[in-house]
Amino acid sequence: MFSQKQSFIKGAIIISLGGFISKLLGALYRVPLTAFLGGEGMGIYQMVYPLYCILLTVSASGIPTGIARLISSGSGRGAEKQAFRLYGAIGIIGTLVMYMLAAPLASVQGEGAIRFCCVMLCPSVFFVSVLSVVRGYFQGRGNMYPTAVTEVSEQLIKVALGCALAYAFRDNLELAVASTLLAVTVSEIISTAIALLWYFKKRGVQPLYRIAPVKFSSIVKYTIPLTLTAIALPVSQLLESIVAVRLMRDITDNATALYGIFSGCAVTIINLPVSVTYGLAAASVPQISPLAEKGDIQGAKQKAYKSLLITFAISAPAAIALFAFAPLAVRLIFSSLEQQEKAVLINLVRIMAVNAVTLSLVQTSSACLTSLGSPIKSTVTQWVSAMLRVILTAVLIKFTSLSISGAAISANCCYLVAAMINFWYIIREKRTGGRRNENNADRIGNAGRRLDEAG
Repeated sequence: MFSQKQSFIKGAIIISLGGFISKLLGALYRVPLTAFLGGEGMGIYQMVYPLYCILLTVSASGIPTGIARLISSGSGRGAEKQAFRLYGAIGIIGTLVMYMLAAPLASVQGEGAIRFCCVMLCPSVFFVSVLSVVRGYFQGRGNMYPTAVTEVSEQLIKVALGCALAYAFRDNLELAVASTLLAVTVSEIISTAIALLWYFKKRGVQPLYRIAPVKFSSIVKYTIPLTLTAIALPVSQLLESIVAVRLMRDITDNATALYGIFSGCAVTIINLPVSVTYGLAAASVPQISPLAEKGDIQGAKQKAYKSLLITFAISAPAAIALFAFAPLAVRLIFSSLEQQEKAVLINLVRIMAVNAVTLSLVQTSSACLTSLGSPIKSTVTQWVSAMLRVILTAVLIKFTSLSISGAAISANCCYLVAAMINFWYIIREKRTGGRRNENNADRIGNAGRRLDEAG
């Protein structure tokens, strides 16, 4: 059953369910973790993650969709083998970088425990890179089970082992925090092993003749733009946090708390329905890519429109529910907040409820653009909207009385603009298939050609 290619709807349901269960487990994990580590321990835990997330973005974020596009188009047979070499090397570099930055990061942040924590977490960068290649391979073949299963297995192992270790070492804060991060590494190692066993078992009979290797430039043509796209969000969030907090400090004494309610609470609630539609984005790639590669651009665009319509049909009721049941959601998920903070959060959730629709559409439309052979366009969209978000946040907080609501309105505008730009790109897409797509590899520049020579 797990080796079969699924239909579009079935594949979308499988990967959406896996992603939702994974996110739900991750959210529930914070309850016992906070009890075992306390506020200080959770603070150390969170201080390690920014560097880790940046390295993961560089080494793994664009791999699944990029490899899936190559595999599903029919022009990238064996692309996963080259991707193993390329991103395996990048993953090793990322691991070494995190290891070497452990001491400097601990010094800059003024927390000595961070050094040990980084050492425990750094191997994960390599294993996530390899795992992402396997996920992309199976997504390209229309099989969403490996992605869903490994996502859930990651969280189950991390939660079980992390809670056990945190409890066992609860009397030693530094060791307790480091052990929970070691649990992350162990979860990635086991999940990668499961994925590789799946890959070697299910990849099928290999041909007797030698297949010409896919060029590195064909791989980075899709993965680099997707990586640049993924980086845009954390960069804009970092800049937004600096701008918003500094400007709000001129008008209120609780600027940091307000931004925490916005980014840590409101965004968390909004992202729950968005995680459900992630499966539609992943499942659309193997549906659209073969048509685009054969030159049937109208057929490919019709598939893209169908994916977007289904995304809207799912996300629109979710947005309405978020607006209507915001007080209930806040009471259930963030019951520990004070009454005034709950009132702020309810207002933010209602303002941002529309993002359940716009962010879901951005997610799906970006995947559609990659499937159509235009990943750079989604990169442009993401960076334009990200910079708009930072600028608009600054303007609304500085020159109005909106306070943190200005950041929420800015996020609404950002995702609406991004969705409209992506729609415009899809409507105007006129590519004629594989040959033109191959020529577009030159857009990545000399870096891709040097990788070819090195390979």
